[in-house]
Amino acid sequence: MSELKTQVAVVGAGHAGIEAALAAARMGLQTVLFTLNLDSVANLPCNPSIGGSGKGHLVFELDALGGEMGRAADAVTLQSRTLNLGKGAAVHSKRVQADRAAYRVLMKETLEKEKNLRLFQGEVTGLLTEREGDAFRVLGVETSLGERWEAERVILCTGTYLESSIFIGEGVYSSGPDGLMPAKGLSASLSSLGIRMMRFKTGTPARVHRRSIDFSVLEEQPGEERITPFSTLTDAEELNGREQIPCHIVYTNENTHRILRENMDRSAMYSGNIVGAGPRYCPSIETKIVRFADKERHQLFVEPCGKNTDEMYIQGFSTSMPTDVQRAMLKTLPGFENAEIMRYAYAIEYDLADPTQLYPTLEFKTVKGLYGAGQFNGTSGYEEAAVQGLVAGVNAALSLKGEPPMILPRASSYIGTLIDDLVTKGTEEPYRIMTSRSEYRLLLRQDNADLRLSEIGHRVGLLSDERYAAFLEKKRAIEGEIQRLAETVVPPTEAVNACLSSMGSSPIATGARLSELLRRPEISYAGLAPIDKKRAPLSKEVILTAEISVKYAGYIAREEAEAEKQKRLEDKVLPPDLDYAAIRGLRLESAEKLAAIRPLNIGQASRISGVNPADISVLLIYLATRREA
Repeated sequence: MSELKTQVAVVGAGHAGIEAALAAARMGLQTVLFTLNLDSVANLPCNPSIGGSGKGHLVFELDALGGEMGRAADAVTLQSRTLNLGKGAAVHSKRVQADRAAYRVLMKETLEKEKNLRLFQGEVTGLLTEREGDAFRVLGVETSLGERWEAERVILCTGTYLESSIFIGEGVYSSGPDGLMPAKGLSASLSSLGIRMMRFKTGTPARVHRRSIDFSVLEEQPGEERITPFSTLTDAEELNGREQIPCHIVYTNENTHRILRENMDRSAMYSGNIVGAGPRYCPSIETKIVRFADKERHQLFVEPCGKNTDEMYIQGFSTSMPTDVQRAMLKTLPGFENAEIMRYAYAIEYDLADPTQLYPTLEFKTVKGLYGAGQFNGTSGYEEAAVQGLVAGVNAALSLKGEPPMILPRASSYIGTLIDDLVTKGTEEPYRIMTSRSEYRLLLRQDNADLRLSEIGHRVGLLSDERYAAFLEKKRAIEGEIQRLAETVVPPTEAVNACLSSMGSSPIATGARLSELLRRPEISYAGLAPIDKKRAPLSKEVILTAEISVKYAGYIAREEAEAEKQKRLEDKVLPPDLDYAAIRGLRLESAEKLAAIRPLNIGQASRISGVNPADISVLLIYLATRREA
């Protein structure tokens, strides 16, 4: 193979690009990963954390498929917490504070050691393509130095670098995040191929020196006592043996809000300088003041950026205010009266592609062999980017091998939900995953991600035989414990009823199965230990999944029935060349939207905005008539 030739070219070494490149390389494809700067690989330009509500689910799912983020996050964890423990099991979400510098170093080392992968510093400014009927086929990429790299598949993971601009008050300049150079020229190349481009905005808060904060007046937030790793490859005992670094909580106040209101016209967000849509679920502090005008204070989190740095991140204080306003509003916070800013907050605007131009494989419909992943597809967040990168990398590799694509249905994962939302509905703002986006929340818990996805990871070649065997052993243990709980009957003895009473539960008059008792809301698996003498020692992970599976069995069965109903619609395939305008009874608006999205099946068609149940009935009748003919 010549020096400037590869099978898969990945553009951008952020979280999407890393997973895409590793997936393709580990599946045996010669891969080149392009980055603007080798020192910015795996950068965490915004919050120094991984996981969170909904996002933690994505990291567990990524690990189950054979991705890298979970293992790396475990290795650099400074603190771990599980969010939403006061709510149901479906929304429990792990979040860790990550050592920002250590994460970059570890990921770069991982990439450098991968056998089929070449990490290369170079700016990709254009695509090499050829016309193929009504579409194009990608042939490679061209760099700013005029080098032309041949590639059979190209994956674009440009993050927030594409034609990006930084906004601080009235100041606007061309730059990528953290003062890195932006990516120029590629947007024009994509537009010339007929790809619809969009423009979004995101932002980040100031970083403050640790020594200038009075932590004695802040509320301390410690880590959890027992950490469950993101990755099954992580040694849980070693992880739990590390000392966790505390985070802290502080609140804005009326003085903070007054300064913001008095200077609102100087914010880039409200001066008219920024045209891109910002993230609704992670707004700037000035947006919070406008949107929640009646709120007296807003909670902020003070988080360490790493073990060997004194930079502190103020989560929830993102802004595009001028520097003098940033200094003034920061000093209104208790404990920050003498705050020393190390990096100013900024907003960043960047180009992306309309994701409705993609198949669920993340391949462009009109440019064969070209894939998109991450913020280039309109998402917000490291985790959303990483999972898309893996899907794009796997599908690029599978297509080169001549194997069927990996398409994850909504009922399989939050990854499937995220991608389905993007390619069928599109997005008008940076898309963030949330548990509320799924209609199958109880099926898609983070504790059972491996049960849902490990078989797929093994089938595509990202999970080793050894790791898959360990998964099968865990699966057997869970199934065995569920069966034992269903078969074990306890008598209505004084000891049994005393145990039930201790948990606030009513006594039993006849024998009862352990599974029946466990379904009582007030009863836990641990609480049944005194009357369940024959239980075998099991891992925390096995117990958790077995307990949830038994306790919520009725609700889980209901969601499984709904998922099966949806699967029947997914199985009804729509021809890729279907002329929707010629189908009698289909509304004009629906025909236009269906022609634009080109859904793969009836299930996907039913989720397109503007396509109603009557339109789906017309499509079902049309398919039935077509089969009979």
